[in-house]
Amino acid sequence: MGTRERRDRSDQIDREISSLYLDALAISGIPSDSIALAAVGGYGRGELSPGSDIDLLILHDGRSDESALKEFINATLYPLWNQSRAVDHSVRTRSETLTQAQTDIRVALGLLDIRYICGDRALVDGVASDCLDNWIRNFDKYRTALYASITEREGQSGELAYLLEPDLKEARGGLRDITALRAIVKSQSVEVAFDRVAVAESLLTTVRDCLHETSGRNRDQLLLTEQDAVAAALGYQDADVLMFEVAKAARSVDYVMDLTWHRINHSTKSGWFKRSKSVDIGKGLQESNNELVIESGFNIVGDPGLGLRAAAMSAQRGIPLSIEACMALAENFSDLPNPWPRQSREDLVALIGSGSAMVQVFEALDQEGIIGRWIPEWEHVRFLPQRNVLHHHTVDRHMLETAVKAAALTRQVRRPDLLLVGALFHDIGKGFLDKDHSDYGAELITPLAQRLGFPPKDVETLAWMVKQHLLLPSIATRRDLDDPQTIQAVLSLVPDPDSLELLHALSIADGEATGKSAWSAWKAGLVEDLVDRTLSAMKGAAPAKTLELTEAQLRKMKSGELSIEIRPREEAFEIEIISPDRMGLLSVVAGVLSISRMDLRSARTRTVDDVAVMTWLVALDVHAEAPQEEQLLRALQRALDGELDLNAKIDDRIRNYRRFPGIPVPPPLVTATNDIATDATILEVRMHDRPGVLYSVTKVISRFGVDIRAAIVATLGAEAFDTLYITDLHGGALSEERAKTLATQIERHLITQ
Repeated sequence: MGTRERRDRSDQIDREISSLYLDALAISGIPSDSIALAAVGGYGRGELSPGSDIDLLILHDGRSDESALKEFINATLYPLWNQSRAVDHSVRTRSETLTQAQTDIRVALGLLDIRYICGDRALVDGVASDCLDNWIRNFDKYRTALYASITEREGQSGELAYLLEPDLKEARGGLRDITALRAIVKSQSVEVAFDRVAVAESLLTTVRDCLHETSGRNRDQLLLTEQDAVAAALGYQDADVLMFEVAKAARSVDYVMDLTWHRINHSTKSGWFKRSKSVDIGKGLQESNNELVIESGFNIVGDPGLGLRAAAMSAQRGIPLSIEACMALAENFSDLPNPWPRQSREDLVALIGSGSAMVQVFEALDQEGIIGRWIPEWEHVRFLPQRNVLHHHTVDRHMLETAVKAAALTRQVRRPDLLLVGALFHDIGKGFLDKDHSDYGAELITPLAQRLGFPPKDVETLAWMVKQHLLLPSIATRRDLDDPQTIQAVLSLVPDPDSLELLHALSIADGEATGKSAWSAWKAGLVEDLVDRTLSAMKGAAPAKTLELTEAQLRKMKSGELSIEIRPREEAFEIEIISPDRMGLLSVVAGVLSISRMDLRSARTRTVDDVAVMTWLVALDVHAEAPQEEQLLRALQRALDGELDLNAKIDDRIRNYRRFPGIPVPPPLVTATNDIATDATILEVRMHDRPGVLYSVTKVISRFGVDIRAAIVATLGAEAFDTLYITDLHGGALSEERAKTLATQIERHLITQ
């Protein structure tokens, strides 16, 4: 079953039609030099599957009257119909055919594969020449309709590589897409890497042939109930192996399709790529033609973190990672250190946290084999099917979709980085028949998280999340929530409120990614009820710990002078600032660091006896020079003296950042609660990171007329999570009403900025 069989099948139909043609000529009296029969579409390519329609074009020169033509058509087609042959035919002159091709892209595509069967060959050759010339000359017009048809099919049939019951022909990555690629090749508009889909085309066509034969029907959707029979007929070990190969083939087609449209959209009519001025946006990275590219001549091998940095920046800025960049990263791949540097881990988190923008970037890197080299554990779940009616996707795509859903829930947790990584790898233990996927997943993610560079406590939390990711839905739907033993069962397995909120968010993301059949409003409500009851039984979340002062810092505080010390830390810098306290100090320091092109990674501040001690961890953007203590000290002093217009400079940074499309993100969330233990109001700000976040927040606080006693600031991937301890001018917590007002003002300011 393969190319030869399809060709033999087509040849047999040719012989039958040629015989019928001669009989029809005799019956109708039409001259043989005025009419011809041609095959189009798949039949024209000589690729008839067992259940395929016979696409037949009857061409005539217009000399024969309507009655004779009707006799000829009936004599040709009725014998085929009587044999229950499915025939799709059309009757046209040469000019009518060209006119139809100019107005209907489906006709135009079919005619690109026209093949002479019998009759007047010159008539068929003329039509073939007309239609190919028309396709080449008018491809700019056709390409819009072609892309629209591809998008429409994807919306109706989904993505072949990730579906449990895919349509081999209509789904994205299927046989229709291969036909579209072949048509683009014939347009001569851009280079198409068609050789990369040759194996995929052979496999998908063979599977389709076998499906037709085993089912006895002309249907291209490979249902679960038919996969075992098709797998056995083709000699695969089982249906899972078959579907693995189908997914792999579809991914190859999809990848080439993306590459091809990328080239079409960035080429001129002559096929040459348009070029625009490249803009530096990161170390070794540039934006060109609204794509992220690698700087020409950059030493890729010497920078193992470049790939993750490129992926994160591409996804977060909403600009595609160029295909050429992916190829270059694969060809010049170098392993990351073990454990990964903090920046590489943060780049991975930022990539995952970009939501739906992550999928295209992840897929491009995965197609080039880069994901598996970064994360070897991914290889086992790659293309892995799930023979479960609740799941619509392969295991790897389900985990990607779960991460996409989790990205929308980052405001609900204190550790968005753990939520995102846990979501991406929550099913990493699937596909091992003798192991429970939750238990084995916890085993697999432990060394993985260690390799990513997470500290031991976070590794423990990630392993716990993977092990227990089904806990809340299972208990909520199977146990009586009014029974105290039910809540006790959860308390025995959930260590603290922070872990509970992580597990709750993961449950929502996993359920939504699975589909409505697995995650209904009823089920979501039960899980939320269970979480609320469990939280009530806990003592509540403890606030983040403030900065512990060292002996050296205490000695510096006694001088009462502004001092700065800078210490290199891997690819970042730790900056210690000690200064007499004053209203708005934190805002000024944050502003100076921002306009110095330093991106905040974390910070802890504490004020004791009117002296503020601050420890900042910052990374430099591509245009920044290594910070110098004297230079930073002068800039900070000028800002404190009012000689620097921080507002204008930070607005410039924000405008420059916003010139990229960006991605949809959840809105900022600001909460305020009073803490009896510290006699302060704890303000929590959760939002997507961007230049000047802390400056904006602290500026609003300063204008509100309250003091910032301490701050714990963290950037986790692309998410900012800031905790500030606020007091009134008398050193006490704010009233409940005033705290709520402050939180609302900050939230509104962040939304409108």
